[in-house]
Amino acid sequence: MLIFSRQNLALLAVPKTGSTALETALRGRADIVFRGRFRHMTARRFARRVAPLLEDGYRLAPEVVAVMREPTDRLASWWRYRSRPGATHGVGDADFPAFVQAVLSPSPPAWAGVGDQHAFLTDGGRLAVDHLFAYEAMPRLMAFLSERFETDISLPRKNVSAPRDAALPGALHDRLRAARAQEYALHARLMAAGGYLGPGSAAPAR
Repeated sequence: MLIFSRQNLALLAVPKTGSTALETALRGRADIVFRGRFRHMTARRFARRVAPLLEDGYRLAPEVVAVMREPTDRLASWWRYRSRPGATHGVGDADFPAFVQAVLSPSPPAWAGVGDQHAFLTDGGRLAVDHLFAYEAMPRLMAFLSERFETDISLPRKNVSAPRDAALPGALHDRLRAARAQEYALHARLMAAGGYLGPGSAAPAR
């Protein structure tokens, strides 16, 4: 996560949504950089723990920015990433359907622990970020950042895994969508809005 005082922004790092590339492009401009286990801080934790400290200590109340990715595509990205030789929590020989089945299991193994974007982005069922951009509409985010930073912002290619087929049987895909209905619904709402939900969009994120 990155905090920018002059631009009045807090950029959350939602895993597997281009966060590494965004941080590479913007880290040098940030006033505060959260690393390690604090890097992927959720919107709820930011609002409840960090925002009050920024306001009390620095009189900052930054607008919160985040990116969301189509849920199945995000899981495929996790699978490809953890299929790489030497990957932390590597999936071994598990194909994508086996990976999804592990994600959906009652107690996922470490290699299938990938989080849920709805849980990451909401607090009490309500969207907890001011600016939510779709990974599939990244030019909108680049235009937003370029305007705020008053310079052209572009992304390097970072953490790009090798292509691998990530097809799912229809029944398993249906099961996944049912199990993560809130995540799929929030992404559908985001895409229906043209890839961007801005201030005033914090209705229940169902």
